[in-house]
Formats: sequence, C-alpha cells, structure tokens
Amino acid sequence: MIDLHTHTFFSDGALVPSELIRRLEAMGYRAVAITDHVDSSNLDHVVPRIVRVAEELNHAQSVKVIPGAELTHVPPVFIPALVRRAREMGARLVVIHGETILEPVASGTNRAGIEAGADILAHPGLIRPEEVKLAVSKGVFLEITGRRGHSMTNGHVAKLATEAGARLVLNSDSHAPGDFMTEEFARKVTQGAGLPSDSYQQLLSNSRLLLGGIGFPL
Repeated sequence: MIDLHTHTFFSDGALVPSELIRRLEAMGYRAVAITDHVDSSNLDHVVPRIVRVAEELNHAQSVKVIPGAELTHVPPVFIPALVRRAREMGARLVVIHGETILEPVASGTNRAGIEAGADILAHPGLIRPEEVKLAVSKGVFLEITGRRGHSMTNGHVAKLATEAGARLVLNSDSHAPGDFMTEEFARKVTQGAGLPSDSYQQLLSNSRLLLGGIGFPL
C-alpha cells in the first residue's frame, strides 16, 4: 500500500514521524509521504525537519518515506512562490489543500495549485471540468480521499477525472492511527467514489508512477 498524504505533530497530527511510519510499516505499507500543513509562517521550520527524519528512517526501515508539505489555506496568489520554496527546502512531494466543501478554502486555490505544478491536489471538492483538464495538461494528480467529510465529493472528482483522463491517487489524509486505511477499507473508498471495482490497483499504479517521477521508484 501507498499513502502520499499524512500528517504528524509538526502540524495537526497526533504522532511523531517515527511512530507514524512504524505503524504504517507494520500494516504493510511500502511508501508513505509526510505532508504536514504549512504556509509562509512555518514552512522553513517544518520542511527541513521532515527532510531530516525521512532521510534517517529511509536508512532504517523498509517503507520508503517521502518528505513533503501540504500548502493549506494559502491565498492563491502566494501559492506559486510557496510551491517553489517548499521544493527548495527539500520537499519532494508538494500537496495543495484543495477546495473541500468542508472548509472555507479560498476560491481559486485549485487552479492556482495546478498552475503552480504541485504534485497532488488534495480533496479538490467541486472541482470544475476546466480545472480537471488543466490538471491533465500539467501532470497534476487528483486525490480520492479516505478522510471523513472531505470524501463527500469523491464521486464528483472521480467522474470528472475519468471523463478527462486525469490521474487519480488514493490517500488517507491521516492525522491519527484511526485514520490509517487497511487495504479492505481502501478498496471500499475506491468503490464508494463510483469507480469500477478493479480501480484500486490503477490508483496504486498511479501512486507508483508519481513516486518514480520524483525519484522514489518502487
């Protein structure tokens, strides 16, 4: 299994990175990205520490740890610069906190994240067809999420992505151990999004494709 959207106590998660990774390793995960919430106030504090612990854990455990960041509630005008800064500081995977219907995310965030070339647009809510087509052209992956609340628009995202040929990845957006997905639950989330029953393997393949593109081949 692969999860490219998780949180530790460096933002609003419950676990230190080492425990997060160990618990997922014990569940049979092969790769996990740590993508704590950041904006301009804490980017330079969080990302270097995630980079350091990821490097250490990659020498000690079987699961591949990808240092990342999730730009969260950043005004769209600032997103391109922060995507660049996150990468400069060592984030190998940049996630945008998309326009979930659960929160008042600023309108235009989805488009700004896609145009900035982020890797994943997380829980993009009622994303527009033209934004999905833009994601295809920019090579940005769209997320099907296991996160309660954010998952309410999975069906909408899956439908538009299927029609446009956008690549989907399945992530937990986990903040605590109770959020981790077993394979059985992950398959149910995939089917609940209205995707064919065999789509789970395709979503895993998409995650592997993304990982290979950022230098973490499986």
